[in-house]
Amino acid sequence: MVGKLDTDRGSIIIPAEVIANMAGIATTQCYGVVGMASRNKADGLVNLLKKEALNKGIKVVFDENYLVIDLHIIVEYGVNISAICENIVSNVKYSIESITGFKVKKINVYVESIRVEE
Repeated sequence: MVGKLDTDRGSIIIPAEVIANMAGIATTQCYGVVGMASRNKADGLVNLLKKEALNKGIKVVFDENYLVIDLHIIVEYGVNISAICENIVSNVKYSIESITGFKVKKINVYVESIRVEE
């Protein structure tokens, strides 16, 4: 799926994978986020994704002229999950809207796991 912006000088086409990568970078820069998560549907296990595969934990849907973004994350133990999610939504929305020009309609944050450091 691709997003298309029409300007007076032509059209700009941005694939969903590019927007997912931008959202992944903006998400992992937030305090308390360990990384993006990928759920194995067969056995229900959650895996921490490497930096090269950030977009696997993100789903981007184009809804007319708006974006809907689903983020699956892993957070650190002991941090305020509500505050992290609010920070992620704010950071991702600002990043995507300022870089691409698309308006973000909704960002859903799914906390898939909590990492406990020993």
